[in-house]
Amino acid sequence: MTVPGPAPSEQPRPDTDTDTEPSPPDPAAVAVDDDGATETSENPKGSLAKRSVRRGVLLLITLLIFNYLVLPQLAGARKALDTLSHVTWWMLIVALALALAALWSYAPLTMAALPGDRHERPVTYFTMFRIQLATKTVTNLVPGGSAAGSTLGYRLMVASGLSGTETAFALATVGLGSAVVLNVILWVSLLVSIPRSGLQPAYTTAAFVGAGAITAFAALILLLMKGQGPLDRIVRAIADKVPRMEPDSASRTLNLVVEHLRELAARPDIIRRGVFWATANWMFDAASLWVFLAAYGQEVQVDSLLVAFGLANVLAVIPITPGGLGVVEAVLTSTLVGFGVPSGPATLGVVTFRLAQFWLPIPLGALAYLSLKIWPGGTPATTRRHRLGELATEAFSSHEID
Repeated sequence: MTVPGPAPSEQPRPDTDTDTEPSPPDPAAVAVDDDGATETSENPKGSLAKRSVRRGVLLLITLLIFNYLVLPQLAGARKALDTLSHVTWWMLIVALALALAALWSYAPLTMAALPGDRHERPVTYFTMFRIQLATKTVTNLVPGGSAAGSTLGYRLMVASGLSGTETAFALATVGLGSAVVLNVILWVSLLVSIPRSGLQPAYTTAAFVGAGAITAFAALILLLMKGQGPLDRIVRAIADKVPRMEPDSASRTLNLVVEHLRELAARPDIIRRGVFWATANWMFDAASLWVFLAAYGQEVQVDSLLVAFGLANVLAVIPITPGGLGVVEAVLTSTLVGFGVPSGPATLGVVTFRLAQFWLPIPLGALAYLSLKIWPGGTPATTRRHRLGELATEAFSSHEID
């Protein structure tokens, strides 16, 4: 059956052999995704509706978790009104400064993981700090946001003049190294706290998770450093089954990673610098929590606070909510109460800590992302255009392959 349509004389088709320019694409036929990629669709409104539904479901899940995990902890806040009236305000300012110091320390940590001489890199510390703020904003807004945040961080770092291989290596090294340092802090705190406070079920879970993470990290490093023969075959087999991934390209990337690891092994000063800044990042965060609690009149034992802090952050890795929203609050408050902190001050301390540690970076990260678009800094404009051109070429090439 023939579908009626306009006659050829009424709607002439463009002739590609002529010199006339083709008509511009219909804006309604192109949908722009959130990350800037374009996708053609016969029903862009339907695609937009699907994204709206997903965001609505995410918001509903977040509200449910907040309602059933966080609100029960806030019951003690009614008793804390008197505590709030006696808060030490200058300590709140100190705690906020410590939270900002924790955010800043991630920038030199990432810079330490980059191969080569730090004085010859196109990215400054301030630019890296803005990139980390923008990355944390995405991480805090999306469930399992570490992957989405790392993707944004990779794009921003490459656009700032770093090579893709260096950036991928630095992000992977920083993520794994920071997790290992957190688990070491938790283990040391457990060894100090268990003889004094006794063994609790949550301790066992966290200890097993931490031991598994440290063992897997150590095994991977040893396997890479010993020789990439077996691992190269595994990487090639995986790349052969992944669309748009070439086994030879994956093998070359693996070789570059091994070279960077050997470069790091030959530079113990870089390793010490990385461990120092990773430890500083976590300890500034934990110190901020301690000062927030002290502002409400509760001085917590350091080992108890580090156990609660480590438990909350280890469990927050499970991609249930954005940035562990609800999980961190519930675990921190309940663990602190288990250590003898009254529920009112514990709740107020945790809530204000999360306001500084989780919510404050979101608007700061949005401003940082905007500043990176207006004032990238640290990289010549020609280099930035060259890097962005490379990314655009890769994107179009992959689109043509599809």
